[in-house]
Amino acid sequence: MSGKKIAIIGGGNLGSAIAEGLLKSGFSQASDITITKRNIATLSALREQGVHIESDNAKAISQAEVVVIALKPYNVKEVLSELRASFDVEKQILISVVTGVLLDDLEAITLPGLPIFRAMPNTAIAIQESMTCICHRNGTAEQVAFVQKMFDQLGVTVNIDEKLMDAATVLGACGIAYAFRFIRANIQGGIEIGFDVRTANLIAAQTVKGAAELLIREKRHPEEEIDKVTTPKGCTIAGLNEMEHQGFSSSLIKGIMASYDKILKG
Repeated sequence: MSGKKIAIIGGGNLGSAIAEGLLKSGFSQASDITITKRNIATLSALREQGVHIESDNAKAISQAEVVVIALKPYNVKEVLSELRASFDVEKQILISVVTGVLLDDLEAITLPGLPIFRAMPNTAIAIQESMTCICHRNGTAEQVAFVQKMFDQLGVTVNIDEKLMDAATVLGACGIAYAFRFIRANIQGGIEIGFDVRTANLIAAQTVKGAAELLIREKRHPEEEIDKVTTPKGCTIAGLNEMEHQGFSSSLIKGIMASYDKILKG
């Protein structure tokens, strides 16, 4: 258990999911977490667990050692500017989970020298299975280790250079939507060959989960696992070849690049 006081500014879906994950993992006690939102009534489930619910952002961070910013990008400058006097360079670290707001921007809005982290999770953070990419500025080795440990409670983390954060958004955060679309297509195909939707959903989702676990646990390349199920003149290779003829891999790569271009161009 961390024992650190954590304030989460922004109690929307992501901010609430972070709070829930920290509680479920045992990383934080409910009494050590404060989460803010204008409409605090929507956070009643967290309140019932003992989390402090607050509408005053400055009050929320006054006792916090870790401040997590989980706002909409267009709100960040206004909210943080109002809180500038409340930050303490010596005692606090700032973690932003906001897309597209750079370390330069965060430091300019807050205080020079404040330990600042950017973390890019995905929606699987709600079940502690996120892929979270992290970069930082001004943090000590101890602070870097703490932030990584914190997000390790919510899935898997990797430290990257900030210049790759847009790419991380596409591959990890947008990527979960691509995975869902693949699973949905699998379900539709399963229905066409005879399964009811519920059974097709289970088979498709568990198959993707199993494939991912094979790569993660065994540290293997996908082609190694593909080779194991593509027997000569078999049904797997026939299906794979037809998908490639229809542009399966190419369309996925083009989709990734389209998302990346959209982030770069705004």
